[in-house]
Amino acid sequence: MSNEVRLAFAHPQERAEATSGHDPLDRISLRDHIAEVEIGAFQAERGTTQRICFNVVVEVQALTGDVDDDVDRILSYDRVTEAIAHELAAERLNLLETLAERIAERILLEPQAIRVFVRIEKLDRGPGALGVEIVRARRDNPPKRPLPDEAPHPRVVYLSNPAISDPALSRVIDTLQATGTPLIFCVGAPDQPGPTADAPLAQRRIDLLAIEQNGWVLAGRDHRCVVVETRTELDWAMKNGQICVWAPSKIVLDAVEGPASQPGDAVGLAAWFAGQLTASELLVIGETPPTEAPVPLRAFAEAAELL
Repeated sequence: MSNEVRLAFAHPQERAEATSGHDPLDRISLRDHIAEVEIGAFQAERGTTQRICFNVVVEVQALTGDVDDDVDRILSYDRVTEAIAHELAAERLNLLETLAERIAERILLEPQAIRVFVRIEKLDRGPGALGVEIVRARRDNPPKRPLPDEAPHPRVVYLSNPAISDPALSRVIDTLQATGTPLIFCVGAPDQPGPTADAPLAQRRIDLLAIEQNGWVLAGRDHRCVVVETRTELDWAMKNGQICVWAPSKIVLDAVEGPASQPGDAVGLAAWFAGQLTASELLVIGETPPTEAPVPLRAFAEAAELL
C-alpha cells in the first residue's frame, strides 16, 4: 500500500515506469512547465490568471534502425509544449480535467505516441498544489473533436428582429438548408429595453443573456432551429445536419482572445464568431453589415431577397 501511495504522488515518469509491461517503451518527458492562464469554474477565477504546472510523459514507439541524430525521426519535446500552448489558446476552460484530456488527445495524434501521462496542477489556489493526472493510450483515444482540416466551414447568418418575424423566414431557411452547408443563425437583443447594471461585467452578461433569449424566440419560429452554446455541440450539429442558433455567453466569456465588439454590436459579434469557426461566409439580413469581416460577407435588406 505504501508503495502505491508513493506512486500516486510521484512524477508521471515513475508512474510510467511502474506500469510498463514486459516490453517497455521509450519515453520523453516534460517537467515543471509553468504557464499563467485564466482557468477555473469559480467566479473568483474569472478575469485573473493563475500559475498552472504541467508534467507530461509520453511513451513512444521505439525507432527501428539508427536515429542518425536526425530530429525529424523522433517525437520532439516541442510537440508536447505546442500541444499545451494550442489547448490553452483555444478557449478558456473551467476544468483541469478537460484541459488534460485535450492535451492528451492532441499528443496522441502524433504517429510515435503510444501512451501519455498528463499531470496539471494549480499552484495559486491554496497552500499546496491542486491538480489532476490522467493516463491515456492510443487505443483509448479516438479523436473527440474534428481536426483542423476536418472541421466544417458553416454559413453564419445574422438575422435582424424584422427578419426573425418575417413570414418568409421558413422559406429562407429551406433555401439555405438546401445548399448542404452547415447553417448557424446569430441574432441580436430584443427590441424591448432590458435591465441595466452599474458594473460593466455584469452589464455584459445581461446583454449576452438578452441575445440568448432572442435566440429562443427564433427557435420557437421554426422547429428546425436548435439553440446551442458550446463549441462541442456546434461541432456535432454541423457534422449531423442540425441547424443551430448561437447562444453566445459561454463561447464569448470563455474565449482566450475575446471579441472587440460588445454585445450591443450584435453584428460585430456575429462577424467575430464567424471568424472563430472559419465560416465559409457571413450573411447579414436586415442590418447594416460590418465594415470588415474575417470571412466573405454578403448583406441583404430583408429575408425575402434570398428567395
